[in-house]
Amino acid sequence: MDMPTNYKPFSIIEVKFKGSRKEFYNNIDNIYLEAGDLVAVEAATGGYDIGHVSITGELVRMQMTKRHVKEADVVKKIYRRATVADVDKWKLAKDLEWETMHKSRKLALELNLNMKLSDVDYQGDKTKATFYYTAEGRVDFRELIKKMAETFRIRIEMRQIGMRQEASRLGGIGSCGRELCCSTWLTDFKTVSTSAARYQNLSLNTLKLAGQCGKLKCCLNYELDTYMDALKHIPDNVNYLKTEKGDARLQKTDIFKRIMWFSYPREEAWVPMPIAKVKEIQQLNREGVIPADLGEMEIEEKEVVKALDYENVVGQDSLTRLDDRSRNRNQKKNNNNKNRSKGGNPEAKQASQPRQGDAPVADKPAGGAEGGNRPAQGNRPQQQGNRTPQQQGQKPQNGGNRPPQQQGPRPAQQQGPKPQQQGQKPQQANRPPQDGAKPQQEGGGGGNNHRRNRPNRPNNQNRNNNNPPKDTPPAQ
Repeated sequence: MDMPTNYKPFSIIEVKFKGSRKEFYNNIDNIYLEAGDLVAVEAATGGYDIGHVSITGELVRMQMTKRHVKEADVVKKIYRRATVADVDKWKLAKDLEWETMHKSRKLALELNLNMKLSDVDYQGDKTKATFYYTAEGRVDFRELIKKMAETFRIRIEMRQIGMRQEASRLGGIGSCGRELCCSTWLTDFKTVSTSAARYQNLSLNTLKLAGQCGKLKCCLNYELDTYMDALKHIPDNVNYLKTEKGDARLQKTDIFKRIMWFSYPREEAWVPMPIAKVKEIQQLNREGVIPADLGEMEIEEKEVVKALDYENVVGQDSLTRLDDRSRNRNQKKNNNNKNRSKGGNPEAKQASQPRQGDAPVADKPAGGAEGGNRPAQGNRPQQQGNRTPQQQGQKPQNGGNRPPQQQGPRPAQQQGPKPQQQGQKPQQANRPPQDGAKPQQEGGGGGNNHRRNRPNRPNNQNRNNNNPPKDTPPAQ
């Protein structure tokens, strides 16, 4: 977005360094910078340092107002955008930080100094290193600086920080499961006291209230103002209320619902009371009036119906759905094994048996074509003779099974082709005609000749009636 013609951009830029350290620099040359750019800035003790641009424009003015920094106090300036040589030198300096910190810790242990070196920050031009340490009191580290200067051959600066600053520089994950506030966005560390936990009715357990730094958690101050506003309506010094039934002692207070629970001596039940009635009974006790009892308050409990965003149609909420599937699968396997051991699979047997009313089917030849060994048939005359029970759809007496002599393959004299004349019915050896049989082409002779698939014609329809009908003898 283009700025107005008479608009003058704010010349101060906020630059971020290692460990959430941020400083303001003056952009005298009006270099166009955006958030995230690497820039070379003026260092405090000479030389230059490399950092990332964090904020530009009017947001910097607001941030300076929040930190109480005036424009006249910003003296350091931005030199240039970081070049390739500047970045390479800066990366080499950062690679030395880990080794330098461990060597300096060994030197501190040799001198028996009561201090903890937590971090080392090299300057961008690799001419200075700042050592951050924590200690309970004052430490004389003059001898340590001499040995470190001889070892590392750079200028050394020692800076003492607190526990909270150490945690912000090192980072970590809090008990809430998120990254520490001090290492991400929190810059101002306010004092946290145990009274903040008392106002919020939290257990005074130091293990639960302490953070990674060992101090009280900064998040205890986040909701403290809300609790303080709600406590303004709660009466003070209400430890007990005098009644004719006995002194009712305070057991619990719900700050946001404005309900207080009291209990009589030698009774386990708690009596809820609104704040207005508590103040009324408290005023009567001051005037010397003792009521009969506290009374009871009816608390309406509303049933909260949770609306699901999805429809459970496959049982996804069941934790044992996978166990049920595996159990059923194993049960089926066991049943199949039992059936096989008893006499085979009953389903396979049932499938192999022919159903009642079905036409008997002879074994197919090895050629694979339907009716491959049957002689070619011409136009079949309309059959009006006597039909067998299988042809008329009646149930045979033997359950539809073909006699033993007809279940096997045909005799040799029936499988071969027979000569026939055009328009005459081929002779069949005691084989009843079947309705719905597929006709073959005229003159198709041999046993291995395959017929073309044609749609089945309806029974006794569309047939040639040129030849007179002949009675077909029943099947033997």
